[in-house]
Amino acid sequence: MASFWPYLAFCLLTIVDSKVTIQRQDTAIAEVEEYIEKTKSQINQRYRLHYHVAPPVGWLNDPNGFSYYKGEYHIFYQFYPYDSVWGPMHWGHSSSPDLVNWKVLPTALVPGNEQCFSGSAVVDGDILTLMYTAHEIIDIDPYYNESQYLAFSNDGVNFQKYEGNPVLPTAPNGSPDFRDPKVWRHGDFWYVVIGSKTLDERGRVLLYRSTDLKDWEFLSILGESTGDLGYMWECPDFFELDGKYVLLMSPQGMEPEGDRYKNTFQTGYIIGSFNYDTFEFVHEVPFQEMDYGHDFYATQTIDSDGKRYVAGWFGMWEVPHPEDVDGWAGALTIIRELRLVGDRIIMKPVESIISLREQTLLDGEFQEGDVIDFEKTGEILVQGNLENKIELLLEGREGGGKVWLKWDPDVRKVVVDRGSGDVRQVEWNPLDSTSWRVFLDASSLELFCGEGEVVFSSRVYPDGGWRLTNQSPQTLNIKLYHLKRSVPV
Repeated sequence: MASFWPYLAFCLLTIVDSKVTIQRQDTAIAEVEEYIEKTKSQINQRYRLHYHVAPPVGWLNDPNGFSYYKGEYHIFYQFYPYDSVWGPMHWGHSSSPDLVNWKVLPTALVPGNEQCFSGSAVVDGDILTLMYTAHEIIDIDPYYNESQYLAFSNDGVNFQKYEGNPVLPTAPNGSPDFRDPKVWRHGDFWYVVIGSKTLDERGRVLLYRSTDLKDWEFLSILGESTGDLGYMWECPDFFELDGKYVLLMSPQGMEPEGDRYKNTFQTGYIIGSFNYDTFEFVHEVPFQEMDYGHDFYATQTIDSDGKRYVAGWFGMWEVPHPEDVDGWAGALTIIRELRLVGDRIIMKPVESIISLREQTLLDGEFQEGDVIDFEKTGEILVQGNLENKIELLLEGREGGGKVWLKWDPDVRKVVVDRGSGDVRQVEWNPLDSTSWRVFLDASSLELFCGEGEVVFSSRVYPDGGWRLTNQSPQTLNIKLYHLKRSVPV
């Protein structure tokens, strides 16, 4: 009987510690929400986006936890509320019934001893479970450690961290870079891919499985750089698409090659086949960029109703973020639907985005030299003769940022040019449609060419709304719609 009392004392202390931890988390979230409520009215609205997810205040980067739970889509993001630059990571949170109209929910995760780095979400029974990377500062070289944590919610709003964290404490080779878990269910098992690196600085993606999301078994290395694909593979995702498997990730440290890999870091994919018995991913199509614009990184996908959707961070590391002086920085792209056609992924805007069309501003010929002014949002459908040059100038009605959209038939390239040599371009071989679909928001541009075989996502900062000028040596056919707001002010 004597051994019973220490055990009882241990149990009671554990219960008390658990309650104290939960109270601290709840208090910290309440403090964040109070700060947001007091601060959001001070945000300068000049570049605030009208139909893209953005933080209510402060900083946003990677999308996290893209999921569907209790009748709504949920998307989380890396969030630092207290300044418009990167800081100790929280998880911000938004939800939507249709992937277009979004509301802001309370902050889902706040740092404890760990920063809450990127991760994913799955529905396990009636519980929405987050799996995220805990980034902890330590006092020995390399001065940080990364492990995987869980948090649970039974209402999709309030989350409690798992008392048994971490559920995956270290990478198999001991690398401190071990982050961004993406979880999915197949058969009787949960699977997760995690980004990491070799000890000689080559990016890789690791595969694990579990029956309960808590005890994990290492299975294989799904992919690994041979030296040409960078030193770290971040934000991996792995899924079946139209009969093939896709390893989607964001390599850091790739060298530019001509028109390719010109951003600070890249996002792209490898196509292949996968066997759930051997855990081997056979690479069949080499790495390709997913989006050719200036500002696209750290994607995350979801499978819903037989369709695969993706969101990306509408930003990039180590570049200016002009909105940061206004009290906020960063956004997510509009949601896109993915398809696999041949050896490449095509991306189209989610179908429900047409619900944002509020007014037709132009429908017909747009001759060389024609100009039209409109407000801070627009969707433009462009049809021209691809045997001749196309050149559209988009600029602020009162100055500020500008961008040229061009088609050069001699080299068959689409060009997005922000001026001063800040160019992104790629060859375009249309599958069928030869039209462009351009989405403009208060400080962003997304260009979808044809069926979505070429897509550019770039931030642009015009002042006073948009002005469109046809600088092409041909008449274009243009449809221009004003788009209504679908995110909170």
